[in-house]
Amino acid sequence: MKLIIGNKNYSSWSLRGWLAAKQSGLHFEEITVPMLGEEWEQRKQDDQFQPSSGKVPILWDGDTVIWDSLAIMEYLGDKVGRERFWPKDEAARGMARAMVAEMHSSYASLRAEMPMNVRRRIEIRDLSDQTKSEIVRILGLWAEARARHGSAGPFLFGTFGAADIFYAPIVSRFITYGIGVPGFAQSYMQAIWEHDWMAKWIAASEEEEWVIEQYESVQ
Repeated sequence: MKLIIGNKNYSSWSLRGWLAAKQSGLHFEEITVPMLGEEWEQRKQDDQFQPSSGKVPILWDGDTVIWDSLAIMEYLGDKVGRERFWPKDEAARGMARAMVAEMHSSYASLRAEMPMNVRRRIEIRDLSDQTKSEIVRILGLWAEARARHGSAGPFLFGTFGAADIFYAPIVSRFITYGIGVPGFAQSYMQAIWEHDWMAKWIAASEEEEWVIEQYESVQ
């Protein structure tokens, strides 16, 4: 298998696809293409990029191609068993699926005002009411998941799984922009940030030399 991703510092969707691939336990080749530069524009014309219209992540498994991080995770779940990604308990699994779907389709204001930037630390000012509302919504979901289904471990549904994969970039954003969170959320964010795979992603992002100015100018 071959997973094509963008910059580790900026590409939240790449992080989700990469964590899903790691969670699958399957071997994959990782190809990083720096976003928005000359090489990016050239690579977007390659056959490998064509199925997704130049978006990342893209997973190639022989002649099979899957783009979109949620589709990648579901494809990998089909290969290795969905229990590797989703809680066994039916109620927990239902909530986890709903949370992942909401993360996949929502929070446009938060994404726009707080782009992922793993290396940066800034206390962001003048967040819109919509973004503040989205932050409250996310913290509420985290609290409910942890209270109802998180007793078996430090992650949203106890053990690391699909929901954590999809909310990991939110953890990164909250850390980058100094978002104040209650104690239970701090503990959860620490568990995500110190996870072995996240630690490797963070270390790699810090070594990248590419800079995207539009993501560095957020105040």
